[in-house]
Amino acid sequence: MFLRKDEIFLRRAAERKATRRTNMQERHYLTPLFEPKSVAIIGASESPGSIGAVLVRNMIDAGYKGKLFAVNPKHEKILGIPSYASVEDIPQRLDLAVIATRPPTVPGIMEQCGRAGVRAAIVISAGFSETGPQGAALERAVLESARRHRIRLVGPNCLGVIRPEIGLNATFANSGANPGSIGLISQSGALCAAILDWAKPNNVGFSSVVSVGGSKDVDFGELLDYLAHDPKTENIFLYVEGIKDARRFMSALRTAARVKPVLLMKVGRHPAGGKAVLSHTGSLVGSDDVFDAALRRAGVVRLYTVGQLFAAAQALFARFRPRGNRLAVITNGGGPGVMAADRCADIDIPLAQLSEGTLNKLNDLLPNTWSHGNPVDIIGDAEPPRYRETLQVVLEDDGVDGALVVLTPQAITDPAEAAKEVIEVARKSDKPVVTCWMGEEQVRTSRVLFREAGVPTFRTTDPAVELFSHISNFYRNQKLLMQTPAPLSHLNPPSVESARLVIETALLEKRYTLTEMESKALLAAFRIPISSTVVARSATEAMVLAEEIGLPVAMKIDSTHISHKSDSGGVRLSLNNLQSVRAAYQEIIDEVKRNRPDALINGVAVEPMIVKPNGRELMVGVTRDEVFGPVITFGEGGTKVEAQRDRAVALPPLNSYLVGDMIRGTRVARLLGEVRNMPPVNMDALELVLLRVSEMVCELPWLREMDINPLIVDEKGAVAVDVRIVVENVSPTADRYDHMAIHPYPAHLGRTWTMPDGVDVVIRPIRPEDAELEKEFVRNLSPETKYYRFMNTLRELTDTMTARLTQID
Repeated sequence: MFLRKDEIFLRRAAERKATRRTNMQERHYLTPLFEPKSVAIIGASESPGSIGAVLVRNMIDAGYKGKLFAVNPKHEKILGIPSYASVEDIPQRLDLAVIATRPPTVPGIMEQCGRAGVRAAIVISAGFSETGPQGAALERAVLESARRHRIRLVGPNCLGVIRPEIGLNATFANSGANPGSIGLISQSGALCAAILDWAKPNNVGFSSVVSVGGSKDVDFGELLDYLAHDPKTENIFLYVEGIKDARRFMSALRTAARVKPVLLMKVGRHPAGGKAVLSHTGSLVGSDDVFDAALRRAGVVRLYTVGQLFAAAQALFARFRPRGNRLAVITNGGGPGVMAADRCADIDIPLAQLSEGTLNKLNDLLPNTWSHGNPVDIIGDAEPPRYRETLQVVLEDDGVDGALVVLTPQAITDPAEAAKEVIEVARKSDKPVVTCWMGEEQVRTSRVLFREAGVPTFRTTDPAVELFSHISNFYRNQKLLMQTPAPLSHLNPPSVESARLVIETALLEKRYTLTEMESKALLAAFRIPISSTVVARSATEAMVLAEEIGLPVAMKIDSTHISHKSDSGGVRLSLNNLQSVRAAYQEIIDEVKRNRPDALINGVAVEPMIVKPNGRELMVGVTRDEVFGPVITFGEGGTKVEAQRDRAVALPPLNSYLVGDMIRGTRVARLLGEVRNMPPVNMDALELVLLRVSEMVCELPWLREMDINPLIVDEKGAVAVDVRIVVENVSPTADRYDHMAIHPYPAHLGRTWTMPDGVDVVIRPIRPEDAELEKEFVRNLSPETKYYRFMNTLRELTDTMTARLTQID
């Protein structure tokens, strides 16, 4: 038999592969934590009720497939497991040590683990930095020892780690975990235990469960990286109380969410909860609106309650993959259908518009008295086959992205048989099917059937609709995830250097709030339209300037100490003559001195009175979040901006798609179109301002706060009428975008090369949208090239590998 050259190469490569580890997952540096071949439980015990005894019992009951050892100098065996006086006495190298001893002993034990060659450790023990200075000193000693010996550490103060496939249950939870496809990472051991207790009877399984505790070494980003590339994990759950490194967290989230659904529940949404989180984990919480914006940008679905988390687990168990947000409701009662429709309206889930073909099929299938629309009321006499046939027809409609099936107990309808019919259709469909069998006694069997089949089921319509909302949010957020804006748009380039000079001048004078003139100079440097402003230092000068500008004018106090000028009496509008200008100058000075005697007054700003009959007053702002850095806000402007609380928040950098999504996320967006006999505003001008603000945030790391309020926009354009800017000293860094949680796309690295044959070739950094091109490129490489690049015989890139190669942040 003769073999081609490439066949010989592949055979030899396969032989080499058999003698060494080439699997990517095996080479991951956290493999000793998730796939340990040997485990020692330090602090193991036979005392009933002790954590050491529970740890040993859980490992035995889970059927751990590796070698298990105990460490306790008082015993030779514990529950049948060989026990040693010290981890150094164990006659083989260990992958994982589980430590459950008193805190003062842990630093010494970590040293012993280092000398014994332990590669990973889980510190169950509590009583470290959360208890005060003495505990913090112990914690530092533990971490220093672990880092010196290159031991990766989970904890302290954690529940532990579970890997059901290999029988690893290194926790003190009362319940183990079913094998499955969900990877769970939690900062709360108590919530982990509750989820495990719920999951067992509900047939929900896990690939991995990790309680990170204080996460002093191994953090969310590293665990996400492992699960993203773990073939056993298809979906990821996160319970987050706070994070430490926003850039690392966002990068890991974005990479994971490109290949697997990631659902996250975060607490500390309000001040009281935030204080509890700080005392619990020592992590910063940050603004909840900002955290929400970060998750959307990362392609992650956010959950708000434990009930939603359990419901989402059902959806993941059913292996739903999102398509869109158009929901069809099928019901045998009008009332429940209306309830579902109301909840859809509450949370912006559109009811699917059934096609004419679907309506015709339903007319042939259903009684004449059916609802002839969505919700699809199949009437109270619906027998089980009618449920199946209706659901099949509805799911075949291209305008339907998922279905909610509702049943109320009726004399003619057998709930269990109807459930079986729905399950049959749901198993064959790639669209989400959620059920709501209302009642209790008559539908109990049906709920068991749904749970066993992995079809999400609820007692009422509201949580069912909310679950579909979470599924569809994943679809929407994936579009946001794929956006990779550059720091600068391709528009008229800004004068970044002149803006920097303005800021540097203020900082040299130890001023952090810019004057109105300086603030508008910054906007002008970034090509944002402004109302021209001059400052008068006497009533006579104000009259002269007003005459030069042209009446009518507006006058405002110019003081870096005053943020809200109107609140201190420092604003006069629509001044039509010079006498009123002179009077207004003195009134402003007198009233501000009376209301703010501490304020340093530079003078009174005089500017044209912007009169736009069709103008809408908007607000664009920049703030610095303590976790995620600079964020951009947009919403309704004017003097009542705080009371209106209409704002959308986004993490820079932005592009046109992200700006449009931001605008649509506000109530004021409804007033930007044609309304009240006013023409629609110039959306291009509004989007341009937001893009320019994004450029400012990227290029000016000194920018701490900015309020453009009002930004007046009409059919002709946009103009910034008033602006306030606060800056701060920032130490120089090697990365010019180090202040941002999401690194901008490095467009400046792009180059055009001319080949010897005269063809111009653009060489630029890769983007997520290049994924299919990257796959095709690798697919067409020779076997030898693939082997030398990837060190194995893969034929083409997996989705996970493609995500890693095309996500460059």
